[in-house]
Amino acid sequence: MNVHAVIDHIVDWLNGYAEKAGTRGFVVGVSGGIDSAVTSTLVAKTNRPVTCLEMPIYQAQNQVSRALKHINFLKSAYPNVEMQNVELTGVFDSLLATLPQVEDEDSRFLTLANTRSRLRMLTLYYFAGLNNDLVAGTGNKVEDFGVGFYTKYGDGGVDLSPIADLMKSEVYALGEALGVNAAIMQAAPTDGLWGDDRTDEDQIGASYPELEWAMEYVDSAEQGELTPRQTEVLAIYKRFHNANRHKMQPIPVCEIPPAFR
Repeated sequence: MNVHAVIDHIVDWLNGYAEKAGTRGFVVGVSGGIDSAVTSTLVAKTNRPVTCLEMPIYQAQNQVSRALKHINFLKSAYPNVEMQNVELTGVFDSLLATLPQVEDEDSRFLTLANTRSRLRMLTLYYFAGLNNDLVAGTGNKVEDFGVGFYTKYGDGGVDLSPIADLMKSEVYALGEALGVNAAIMQAAPTDGLWGDDRTDEDQIGASYPELEWAMEYVDSAEQGELTPRQTEVLAIYKRFHNANRHKMQPIPVCEIPPAFR
């Protein structure tokens, strides 16, 4: 991959989209992970106004510190970048206190994890609305179109997706070229929605290199004999892909037959 050509292409695409949309700049949530670090750097390179939001909700301190270090790097390198720190823990607690208790605590725990992501989406759009900006998504190709590893109307609720055609390994390649700091480059990917140290691999059961292989294997015409681990990874990939297909497709619309009108 020609990394620098890809970077220039994405930056040009971002500028072209914003110009056609008649918008000012971009808003992006920065989590301390590689995807948001690369996305925020790409939008900063457009020279349009960029608002980086850090939105902790019972966030691990190492995630917060990585995010702040990256935002400070962007602010020092790009005068068009500003930061907003919005502490959402109290908002989350207030919402939690108004919701009824349920017997299925496992289901409730997952729902509340997704609620964290949706609170952040609301916050991103608040600032985007104030300044006529676009919300830039941070999902990569494996997450957005492979296993659907994101929250519907949470981190999936965006205006445009600059890195959604890049595999995770390609995002890391861009991160290295863009000067993303070592702490982010070396950190295990995590969605940060659970209030503990579980990683994406812990949740999915496969690493991103394994998921990239599975995604490419499914799309390949040549499918040879698999090792036991490859068979397991392929089953994991297909299970997530099928379960999350509803996220990747347009909202179903019930079309009314003309005879009924």
